[in-house]
Amino acid sequence: MGTEMVDMEAQTQQTPPAIFNKANYPVTLKFEDVIYNIKIGQGGTFLKFLKKKEKTHEKLILKGITGIVRPGEMLAMLGPSGSGKTTLLAALGGRLPGGHLTGTITYNNKPFSNAMKRNTGFVTQDDVLYPHLTVTETLVYTALLRLPRTLTKEQKTQHAEAVIAQLGLSRCKDIIIGGGLLRGISGGERKRVSIGQELLINPSLLFLDEPTSGLDSTTAQRIVSTLWDLANGGGRTIVVTIHQPSSRLFYMFHKVILLSEGNLLYFGKGSSALDYFSSVLGFAPSVAMNPADFLLDLANGISTNDSNEDQTAIKHSLVCAYKENLSEGVKLEVGSDHHNQLLHDTIDDKQLKRWSNTWWQQFSVLFRKGLKERRHESFSGLKIAQVLVVAILCGLLWWQSDISHLQDQVGLLFFYNGFWGFYPLFQAIFTFPQERMMLAKERSSGMYRLSSYFMALTLGDLPMELVLPTVFFIITYLMAGLNRTPGSFFSGLFVLLYSVLCSQGLGLAIGAVVMDMKSATTLGSVIMLTFLLACGFYVQHVPAFIRWIKYVSISQYSYKLLLLSQYKPGEMYTCGDNNKTCLVEDFPSIKATGLDGQVVSIIALAIMLVGYRLIAYIALMRIGVTRK
Repeated sequence: MGTEMVDMEAQTQQTPPAIFNKANYPVTLKFEDVIYNIKIGQGGTFLKFLKKKEKTHEKLILKGITGIVRPGEMLAMLGPSGSGKTTLLAALGGRLPGGHLTGTITYNNKPFSNAMKRNTGFVTQDDVLYPHLTVTETLVYTALLRLPRTLTKEQKTQHAEAVIAQLGLSRCKDIIIGGGLLRGISGGERKRVSIGQELLINPSLLFLDEPTSGLDSTTAQRIVSTLWDLANGGGRTIVVTIHQPSSRLFYMFHKVILLSEGNLLYFGKGSSALDYFSSVLGFAPSVAMNPADFLLDLANGISTNDSNEDQTAIKHSLVCAYKENLSEGVKLEVGSDHHNQLLHDTIDDKQLKRWSNTWWQQFSVLFRKGLKERRHESFSGLKIAQVLVVAILCGLLWWQSDISHLQDQVGLLFFYNGFWGFYPLFQAIFTFPQERMMLAKERSSGMYRLSSYFMALTLGDLPMELVLPTVFFIITYLMAGLNRTPGSFFSGLFVLLYSVLCSQGLGLAIGAVVMDMKSATTLGSVIMLTFLLACGFYVQHVPAFIRWIKYVSISQYSYKLLLLSQYKPGEMYTCGDNNKTCLVEDFPSIKATGLDGQVVSIIALAIMLVGYRLIAYIALMRIGVTRK
């Protein structure tokens, strides 16, 4: 940590890059009588269906919040947990999903727009970053996606390098982000990388949710100092939520909002807060203490003058005191401000409706980033060992079987069907639940189209998803002694890979719709087991009322195509003593499935290949949708 602080000090002494000295468009943020409520008392969709008569009630989260933040000012939102700080921040940043929001929120006296979205940075409390990318790669990829197409790739890279220098990240620029059990950069460096991602667009308005959470006091001081420089020297409007800042941090904020249970207790200069509560209201700290701690005590209804006083009464008195002493002044300040409309008057609205980069540029960047990030997971030593061990075991169990052991060969083909139905299914199920936070963050910032992300992920996973089943098939096919003709080998490989892609699509669809790994895993297991049971290997005489399942089963069509890759109608095999021969198509495990309908099976799998991915895409459209 000592080395990090020395490096940070050295970097902050440097002159910031010229492109980040000033905000592009100064923004005055005003919010008047902001009220937000949500409905509670209902469960999920299934529970709603079962409990149609269950009454719901609304809960007020924000209760008429008013304030103003000008360019060059940094506003801190204080309050205990559950006071509404993060909700208010999300509302001001245009990222509040669901619920009912009323009141007026304006940016240079105009509502939230594409213009504002392009000039707003939002740093969430959790640092949502790709763990296997380095600091430089993270910021360069973000620059390539968020900076306008008018800049070249080299210029965008220079912007990323400038941000790295400005935030003091040069020492760790080639170290991976890390996370979980993967060792990477420190917590303070991760937070600065998150801030750096938003600084790349040189935002006029910057929102940060708990930027000092989990950091030591020195690192927190460095981060807030950087934010103060961005506001004071760069003309940016900065709004942060902060739980319990130190005294040094508290006096760096130009303005402070104190919230308690959604009510506004104070809005004004941070340096005047103590004087207001002590001189005007008579709530003075009995001992020298951190002003932020004193304010949080009051927000919790704890008075240092009389610890036995009713906490609810104290909160109520503070709410009434704000309405009597400060409310009118704040409303007059908000109403009298007529900041310039530079942001909206200097930008062509038609231009703002377009994305920063073309669809192909977004796709190519996301494709490269996806390959670099997911290759570590797809080709982990554990997964490679798992596939190789199972492949060798299968090869030994089915060692050099021939058509005279037809049941054994059919069993191997069905094992192909089962193993490579479940394996890609579960690999794909986890994809979107794991990337949900990242997708929501990046889509909320208008970084890319959902279609470019989806296509990049789908095509980027192809080489990684198809290598292991190919290796598995080659090993088992040669060891088991299946049909050695090139046509049978390559058609069998094609069918296996085809079914892998279909199973992967089913997994993507389940994961995208459910978005919960436990529930998605359970649902996926039930669906795939149903497909396997109905495909004709286990049960040859399926009752008519449930026979329809096989027509929607991936396993049914892939199993049929695997059989067709090895056997042809009219082919004979030794079926008993005295070298008696029988038709392969009459073998019980084959007869239930049949050796016909090859074209129908290929078309059915093609429909599933596309259909499942379409379902996944439609399900993803609800993620990252924010107020526009």
